[in-house]
Amino acid sequence: MNNFQVVAIIGLTLLSGATVVAHLRHWMRRGACFFWCGLWIAVGGACLWPNKMSSLAHFLGIGRGADLVSYCGVVAMLVGFWMVYIRLLRLRREVTLMVRRLAILEAQRTYESRGHSQDDRVEPKDEPIS
Repeated sequence: MNNFQVVAIIGLTLLSGATVVAHLRHWMRRGACFFWCGLWIAVGGACLWPNKMSSLAHFLGIGRGADLVSYCGVVAMLVGFWMVYIRLLRLRREVTLMVRRLAILEAQRTYESRGHSQDDRVEPKDEPIS
């Protein structure tokens, strides 16, 4: 085992421990914890047995094991960015709906605080806007 492998295994062990602690503190769900721990184990296996990665790369038609790891990393990052983008869109929509609801409630409260009752409100008519 070379120096890089020792450092990598120590780092991956710390990452696995941090992942488990995050799950125990309810910062992440069980499925995410299993995913990340599985990823750390897979990366550790690739570090410990690089020849196996080369064999797998040749089987898949890729020249080197390092290229296979790079390709997998790029695909994983693209999927991760896409998931974050989708979550951001959902959060923006939820914030918009929440702000809209708060604005309506605030307008109703202001209207009622000026001495008007809900029966005094002018209801919109079903006329087309031109």
